[in-house]
Amino acid sequence: MHLRSVNVGRARQIAAKSGWTGIYKEPVSGPVAVQPGGLEGDQILDRENHGGPEQAVYVYTQPDYAFWTAQRGTALLPGTFGENLLFSGLESAAVLIGQRFRMGTVLLEVTWPRVPCVTLAARMGDPAFVRKFREARRPGFYARVLQAGTLQQGDEVTVQDAPHADGRTVVDLYDAFFEQHS
Repeated sequence: MHLRSVNVGRARQIAAKSGWTGIYKEPVSGPVAVQPGGLEGDQILDRENHGGPEQAVYVYTQPDYAFWTAQRGTALLPGTFGENLLFSGLESAAVLIGQRFRMGTVLLEVTWPRVPCVTLAARMGDPAFVRKFREARRPGFYARVLQAGTLQQGDEVTVQDAPHADGRTVVDLYDAFFEQHS
């Protein structure tokens, strides 16, 4: 498995919520520093719902992109879902909460699935996208930074031991969230 893309976003206007967002992520080349608060140069504007140590990095996966490309009938560029990192080779739903991934000198631990919001729908140009994203059950995942360092596109991504994993997957927590908030 490899790191297909490293993406950061700058503040940009959007027709949703506060009118400003950092969801428009764009690929960067070369090494990027990753600290407990996230990727260097990445702006997170909705701190109430995103960011912080438990959501420092958002990861999406190439198989999930392939699904959405087929659904939408058009290729989607890395960063479209607001992810910081795009992994090849695994679907996000089956990843264990507590799973660890190493790339470059960075070690991440999976904490929570991404829950869709109106900002994502506005980014996708589809008011019904929150429902579509929810029903697809391909949320991607947030991760905390256990070891700060640097990473870059092309780095090998290795799965590490998950000492705190309890058998729940990203999609297990995703489904539980929606059951609780229905």
